[in-house]
Amino acid sequence: MRSALPLLTVTLTLGLATTLGSVGARAADAVAPAKIGIIGTGKIGSTLARAWVKAGHDVFVSSDHPEKLQALVAELAPHAQAGTPRQAAAFGSVILVSIPYRAMPQIGMELRAELAGKVILDTSNPVERRDGAMALDAQKKGAGVATAQLLHSKRVVRAFNCIGAPSLASDGFRKPAQLAIPIGGDDALALKVAERLIREIGFDPVVIGSLARTRVFDLGEPLAGGGLTAAEMRGKAAQVTAQ
Repeated sequence: MRSALPLLTVTLTLGLATTLGSVGARAADAVAPAKIGIIGTGKIGSTLARAWVKAGHDVFVSSDHPEKLQALVAELAPHAQAGTPRQAAAFGSVILVSIPYRAMPQIGMELRAELAGKVILDTSNPVERRDGAMALDAQKKGAGVATAQLLHSKRVVRAFNCIGAPSLASDGFRKPAQLAIPIGGDDALALKVAERLIREIGFDPVVIGSLARTRVFDLGEPLAGGGLTAAEMRGKAAQVTAQ
């Protein structure tokens, strides 16, 4: 019995150290800078790139013509790189997809391996006059659900689809109450990542619900108007649910 006590003490000590180490690692992950790949660096994508670099993150901006992004990379150096969508998808642990919706099927097919398992923030809106008939199908399903299907991912978070680039650029950290950004998704950890990235650039994330539920802030829907505080957004969401 006497000889078993040291072994028990060592076992308990190692177990506690392992547990504390795991907790510490998770805490470190929660505050560590993110690597964000941006697929589609138009007005929204470039504005978010600037905001996230300012918040301490590293970004990889991309387009079909990455040479046109060199001025943005120079502005954000040393925390930005530019290249192709594939390179951006491979770089990021978090991926922002901000593209004309008609390109979503191609992204889903060509970058499926690079996107697998990653948190995907989707800002893209299906618009028939720009995207053609496929936009109607996405609108019918709800853009969040359609994006998850097209990108073969359960970690899609719908966000930033109903706020303009000028507001993103100028309204962060507004006083006395910050502007709300409605979000939704089916993966709890992905939602936590999205909430953090929104708070860090001065907006207030409001989780509306599942991807299916995010249709209430698709373009033209009741919560897509913008300009609301979190309290106002939650109140309006409750009214929509009650209808």
